[in-house]
Amino acid sequence: MLDAATRKLIDPPLNRLGRQIAQMGITANGVTLAGLVLGLLAALAIWMGWFGLALALILMSRLADGLDGAVARATQKTDFGGYLDITCDFLFYGAIPLGFVLFDPASNGAAGAFLLTSFYFNGASFLGYAILAEKHEMSTSAQGVKSLYYSNGLLEGTETIAFFVALCLWPGAFVPLAVLFGLACFVTATLRLYGAFHLFNDQQGSS
Repeated sequence: MLDAATRKLIDPPLNRLGRQIAQMGITANGVTLAGLVLGLLAALAIWMGWFGLALALILMSRLADGLDGAVARATQKTDFGGYLDITCDFLFYGAIPLGFVLFDPASNGAAGAFLLTSFYFNGASFLGYAILAEKHEMSTSAQGVKSLYYSNGLLEGTETIAFFVALCLWPGAFVPLAVLFGLACFVTATLRLYGAFHLFNDQQGSS
């Protein structure tokens, strides 16, 4: 919901920094993988109970996630780069809740499983929509220039990062926060399905 507005604020400085990084010979895929490593280290820090460190690593990871596209725009965008980016994003999004589950399985296990299920559903609705949008030759740059179609929703990347920050600041509130965010993910995916039904239902056949 907030990604389009956020992009207008962060894209200009990210593009400037991306050009500088590209001049150093660092590739967009290298930045993507560095962001993933930082995100996985954040999940490990959560498992260890080092929530302040985890918060810093999450923020650095998401900075890298924004910079990889800026570096690609300054050099050369590739379909594989976009594919690698979304794959690493989904791994990161799953790893952070897993870190909280491993930190306290007894207290956080059920809420963590519910949250990850909602992520799975929301992710499937997002990627499925992108496939259909590509088939219909649709395009959008509301969330920045991407390699695949980014459908908007109630919850997007900005809200998810804010949620992860809140979890690190108040780890004792993981259960209620995870349940509330999971419910919002289910609502987001359901609304996306509803929109897809009205937009794409004129086609013959179904899978």
